[in-house]
Amino acid sequence: MYRTHNCGALRESYVGKEVTLAGWVQKSRDKGFIIWIDLRDRYGITQLVFDSERTPKTMMEQARSLGREFVVQVTGTVIERVSKNSDMPTGAIEILVSHLTVLNEALTPPFTIEDNTDGGEDLRMKYRYLDIRRNPVKENLILRHKVTIAVRNYLSNQEFIEVETPYLIKSTPEGARDFVVPSRMNQGQFYALPQSPQTFKQLLMVGGMDKYFQIVKCFRDEDLRADRQPEFTQIDCEMAFVEQKDIINTFEGLTRHLLKEINDVDVAEFPRITYDEAMQRYGNDKPDIRFGMEFGELNEIAQHKEFNVFNSAELVVGIAVPGANTYTRKDIDKLIDWVRRPQVGALGMVYVRCNEDGSFKSSVDKFFDREDLAKWAEITGAKSGDLICVLSGAANKVRGQLSALRMELAERLGLRDPKVFAPLWVVDFPLLEWDEDTERYHAMHHPFTSPKPDQIALLKTDPGAVKANAYDLVLNGNEIGGGSIRIHDKATQAMMFDYLGFTPDEAKEQFGFLMNAFEFGAPPHGGIAFGLDRLVAILGGQETIRDFIAFPKNNSGRDVMIDAPANIDAEQLKELSLILDTPK
Repeated sequence: MYRTHNCGALRESYVGKEVTLAGWVQKSRDKGFIIWIDLRDRYGITQLVFDSERTPKTMMEQARSLGREFVVQVTGTVIERVSKNSDMPTGAIEILVSHLTVLNEALTPPFTIEDNTDGGEDLRMKYRYLDIRRNPVKENLILRHKVTIAVRNYLSNQEFIEVETPYLIKSTPEGARDFVVPSRMNQGQFYALPQSPQTFKQLLMVGGMDKYFQIVKCFRDEDLRADRQPEFTQIDCEMAFVEQKDIINTFEGLTRHLLKEINDVDVAEFPRITYDEAMQRYGNDKPDIRFGMEFGELNEIAQHKEFNVFNSAELVVGIAVPGANTYTRKDIDKLIDWVRRPQVGALGMVYVRCNEDGSFKSSVDKFFDREDLAKWAEITGAKSGDLICVLSGAANKVRGQLSALRMELAERLGLRDPKVFAPLWVVDFPLLEWDEDTERYHAMHHPFTSPKPDQIALLKTDPGAVKANAYDLVLNGNEIGGGSIRIHDKATQAMMFDYLGFTPDEAKEQFGFLMNAFEFGAPPHGGIAFGLDRLVAILGGQETIRDFIAFPKNNSGRDVMIDAPANIDAEQLKELSLILDTPK
């Protein structure tokens, strides 16, 4: 037996008992006549003590030779500490060691295994197995485990069945790029790794598995950001014989359960707004509603003067920044520089100070009088002491720019409290998006999303106006889940493929298996998929997902620990028909 207890278990009630522990050397303190060593495992830290009066000389020398991260086993007696450490659960006791075994020596780690380490991100990712020993990463992975267990328990209690679907599937032209896998047995042909189990879960509905879920790996070969990985995990769910409200109610329940179980937070309401309303009020379809700063559209009261910047704009829109009238001119100039960055792309910013005495001071006083600026304040909800920030330009662009500014200002003002959780549903997305480059429609979600029931006829006359029977669940400014009611009849699905530019032969080749299944009694069905990585990060008070994944990729999609992707042997390439034999 390597250990009778873990390093976080012992308390004063164990004093006098002999125990055996095993773990890693966290640090040692050598005073010459006495040596203290902190022994660490997943569960905590226990202090070991060796002293010249009670410890044999050979063992003292052995203890003195231990380096950081050595793996050791000790047997000894639990004794009461003279100087107790109230910050440690085991801080009232220590182990007087009677036997010490070095199980494995260790090189000096390239960074300190401490909560606040001196290792940069690239270095820690290269030695991820060492990074996992640090409490912050360890606790993130334990949190992920707790979330997945809570999800499984909740859905199982709701009579959902977990079903595994294939990882080697067929590549399809919709969505992001596929990762492809060459087939040795079928020369010149390829599997694709799934971007989601979408068609399989719909087939499970046809098969009568009316409540399905799966915690599943998905793969997308797309450009990466801090909150994206080429492989990610979904909580994938589908239900038969349901309408939108049934799915929303079920997964509000799941979200409430997770917030209570993981964070001990009760959430009373899940507001619902339409996509159009979200864009108008917040400038994006995943608004953070923990704070205000809602958009105020100013066209009617800002385009009647001789200020051509506003007069030529499709949209003039502003927000009231609470308490920001304290900003100096230098602060405001920095804010203007921030919105002009290429990542935001605004040409400039107009501002209005709302003074405590009820007066206004703006960067456009030459064109607008007090009465004008008072109306701006009314529409944006600005109060005395606030700062009004106004952008103008093409409607879609300027909404995105002001949304970015709103989030940046909220971050600076401390309005995005990670301990506060504000969920909402965004519904009624456009079904189709027109792409100027390809001059055809693309599915905003995916080609299996159903139109709103009362708008199916519009597909023939005004497809761009059709709303999808789709819904996203947003939490603290992040989309954590999205789904839709699906098309479940062959005729409507064929019509959708037609609008997406598929010929009948192409649709049959790519999705004939699904169309055929619809002819054998497909029930009305719909579902949702949660991004597990992002959900766990938000529940953990963060938004970057990397530290909640055991072995993540970097921003270039590389695993720097195992150095992947990597070249493969020429013989293997030939076997896969990826290169041909060259004639001699």
